[in-house]
Amino acid sequence: MVFSNALIGLREGLEAALVVVILVAFLVKTDRRWALKWVWAGVGVAVVLSAGLAAFLTFGTRQLSFETQELIGGTASIIAVAFVTGMVFWMRSAARTISGELKGALDKALALGPLPIALVGFLGVGREGLETAIFFYATAEAAGAGTVQPLLGWIIGIGSACILGVLMYRGAIKINLATFFRWTGIFLVLVAAGILAYGIHDLQEAAFLPGLNSLAFDISHVIAPDGWLGTLLKGTLNFTPATTWLQAICWVAYVAIVLPLFLRPAKPTVAEPTRMPAQPADAGTR
Repeated sequence: MVFSNALIGLREGLEAALVVVILVAFLVKTDRRWALKWVWAGVGVAVVLSAGLAAFLTFGTRQLSFETQELIGGTASIIAVAFVTGMVFWMRSAARTISGELKGALDKALALGPLPIALVGFLGVGREGLETAIFFYATAEAAGAGTVQPLLGWIIGIGSACILGVLMYRGAIKINLATFFRWTGIFLVLVAAGILAYGIHDLQEAAFLPGLNSLAFDISHVIAPDGWLGTLLKGTLNFTPATTWLQAICWVAYVAIVLPLFLRPAKPTVAEPTRMPAQPADAGTR
């Protein structure tokens, strides 16, 4: 559980750190440091709201009935899967263009005033913050009460991302973002499949979906849920030894569809041919 949460936290945190690095470096290099405080204000608001959402989801649902908690937890898991799927595909295509897009947005905001500048920082980090809050709640629910492993994993991942962001800004390290997001994307597809299966199980326990007692397999006698292997598989891939048919079908379908789409070669960008202005019909004849 620590490893998978640390990886998700690292990826989410690195995306947010990359946004901040690009915005700050752009303002410093263009000698517009006066706008830095507004960027940081937007980033700060995004962080506070994200932390507040995570705390509300984690602690605000504890007094609800078991079925309602399972319904909320299952729904949050499905939303988290949608977020992580969109995230891996977005970064697959945007890794090479994100810098130009952010600089263009900030350049336009600079002409409009402080609020639009703060909004660029807020939106740039808020997207990852919202995803992080949903992920944290989903993984904390999957881990169960009484364990701090999800929180520890997130702290390690996000802390590492902050350190990498500072090092990138100072030019101490360079990261091949396309390669990084490709390999972490492969693992996150498998993690998302596990979160999807866990969310399906929650919705079955809430009586929202059928088939709770219809098991595709039960290998608890081979892999004990509380043994080291069962704990490792649950912590990394959310695998459970007793899996319902609906969980198994959704897991296989998700991986079979999403992973090949993610791994397919990206279409090369073809530059449009330069068009020469049309010449008059009598050009060259005098």
